[in-house]
Amino acid sequence: MAAGGGSAPVRRRRRDGQARREAVLDAALAVFSTVGLHGASIEQIAERAGLSKTNLLYYFPSKEGLYVAVLRRVLDVWLDPLLSLQADSEPGEALRRYIRHKIVLSRDAPQASRLFCLEIVQGAGLLRAELQGPLRSLVEEKAAILRAWIAAGRIAPHDPHHLIFSIWAITQHYADFATQIEAITGRTLSDPDFFEATVASTQALILGRLGLA
Repeated sequence: MAAGGGSAPVRRRRRDGQARREAVLDAALAVFSTVGLHGASIEQIAERAGLSKTNLLYYFPSKEGLYVAVLRRVLDVWLDPLLSLQADSEPGEALRRYIRHKIVLSRDAPQASRLFCLEIVQGAGLLRAELQGPLRSLVEEKAAILRAWIAAGRIAPHDPHHLIFSIWAITQHYADFATQIEAITGRTLSDPDFFEATVASTQALILGRLGLA
């Protein structure tokens, strides 16, 4: 038996269990982002995940609990780029990288953005504790970095909260309103040229206001 890791069959069962759990979360994201919490059923999600309803409920005993687990994973994914904004970063480089990463997520994980948007529009009843706790703490931490850059003359004065909100609004628009964008332009972020143009335009817009363009 490997020290601290259990036997090979035990480790395999853990890996299999984790893989099934991730499959359920992926299936739930696809269903919830399309029909919302109340329009979704455990049966729909189980079928999409390739599991029985009983097996799904072993991992997530309620639909609401599964919904919250999906939203928490969405938050982790969408807020991860913000973690890289550090006090010792070069402001222009850090913000360009952050904007690009956010638009990559809009291209590669649009369902996550749409589900988060749907939850917020509906009042975030099941996510409010996360928003007022970990999310608020992270935003305040990064706002303090932006204020320090402003005080040092490294970026032009701007309300840090509004700066972060503006980046979120612009970048996630390309996920939440992808259908509208395609209807108007005939293009999506899957088009490499359109993707790069979107990144460059957003970077110029935000960094220009901060005196970094």
